Amino acid sequence: MASVLTDTRISLGVTTTMSEALDLKSRTSLLNFARGLSLANGTGAEQADRVWDDNRTIAPSGTDDLDLSGALIDAFGATATFVKVKGIFVYAAAGNTNNVVIGGAAATQFVGPFGAAAHTIAVPPGQLFGITASTNGWPVVNAASDLLRIANSGAGTSVIYDIVILGTSA
Repeated sequence: MASVLTDTRISLGVTTTMSEALDLKSRTSLLNFARGLSLANGTGAEQADRVWDDNRTIAPSGTDDLDLSGALIDAFGATATFVKVKGIFVYAAAGNTNNVVIGGAAATQFVGPFGAAAHTIAVPPGQLFGITASTNGWPVVNAASDLLRIANSGAGTSVIYDIVILGTSA
């Protein structure tokens, strides 16, 4: 029996208060920016039926090429084969010295949101990166555009990162 994704929600929130002291009073402005997406189970627009997550370590100056088309194992021991990616979420551990770099695999690169095969995004220690394409997703083609590279930006120390990938099987 195939697993089913239920209650998939993605959210982003920024809350801050800006204030200014005046002679006899102060004024403030509250920003509460919150947006979210909900994905139903399936393979169409605003749907996902695959999720893969892990906590991983990369050696100094090393790389971690994630094969989105058949080498990732999900929480139930099944192969998580993506045909489209709907979201990528990475957190670089606060204790890292080096950045976690996403994108730029040497061959059969998953281009997805990066614009070109060589483009990358650096995630500094203690920071996070997340991006979605919940309507159409980014295509994954076996042996043509299926490797998502995660790299350690420097020598000397390993990096640790958490990753979640949401997508579809068709």
